[in-house]
Amino acid sequence: MDLPSKVKLREVAPRDGFQSLKDFLPTEQKLQIIEAVVKAGVKDIESTSFVSPRAIPQLRDAADLLAQVPRQGVTHAALVPNLKGAQNAISAKVDQLVVVISATEAHNQENIRRSIDESLGDLDSIFSLAKGNDTPVIGALAVSFGCPYQGDVSEKNVFRVVEEYISRGAASIILADTTGMATPTRVQIMVLRFREQFPGVKFTLHFHNNRGTAMANLLAALIAGATTFDTALGGIGGCPYVPQAAGNLPTEDVVFMLEDMGVSTGIDLEELITAAHLLEKFLGYPLPGQVMKSGPRDPKLAAKICGVGQNL
Repeated sequence: MDLPSKVKLREVAPRDGFQSLKDFLPTEQKLQIIEAVVKAGVKDIESTSFVSPRAIPQLRDAADLLAQVPRQGVTHAALVPNLKGAQNAISAKVDQLVVVISATEAHNQENIRRSIDESLGDLDSIFSLAKGNDTPVIGALAVSFGCPYQGDVSEKNVFRVVEEYISRGAASIILADTTGMATPTRVQIMVLRFREQFPGVKFTLHFHNNRGTAMANLLAALIAGATTFDTALGGIGGCPYVPQAAGNLPTEDVVFMLEDMGVSTGIDLEELITAAHLLEKFLGYPLPGQVMKSGPRDPKLAAKICGVGQNL
């Protein structure tokens, strides 16, 4: 396989993962998880979201969290659904804004209670505000590979919003499989056509595992030329507005697979597994990640970190 020598992983557990939790996770515990993944070598984190506390009470501590996160050598992004969210995020000194718009009307209404055109109408103000504060904007496309309310999503609908982002100076684009409806062939086609349609534009793939295809989709994207992916510690996460949403790709599972394939992530697997165990302890229930249970390839390390293989 023709694979890149290295990739970038954006850790999204503090935003996409924590937003799915029913019980409020104390800010101090959120900080400990962020500090643990930074210790493992993660440098890009989607740390929180500036949304209405009524919509997602779990992230009501966004400003307080950003005031305490480790900053040196780390980029902290925050998701924002509108201009007010962008204003609050910039006031909290976020490093990057992630603006999200859905590729379908139905999901945009469920997600942020607005039409796509209404969301697009905010972009000029958001980008102007961001430019004035020297804050890069990432344009995210929810349900890029399928919508739980409308089914298939046309490439035309996805690229229409991508063009709106790029025309305003977006630093990069995120194509999100919010519903876990993508399959490797669909992913390969999307990546190849995106690269053809928008040459030189940086982009990220964000896969959910609702239908068990997320890791296969990552590999297909990698082969097609993608080099940046969103992952979440322990595999937690899921859109609150997707029925029975499953989690994200576990960061530690992706690091294990890619490093073994000769693709560098720059992340220490042992430290990452330790961070996943800490998160599991905080939450009090098993997480979907597999490598945090089975450990690294080295039997001694697996026994040390995960307690497996000791009686072999």
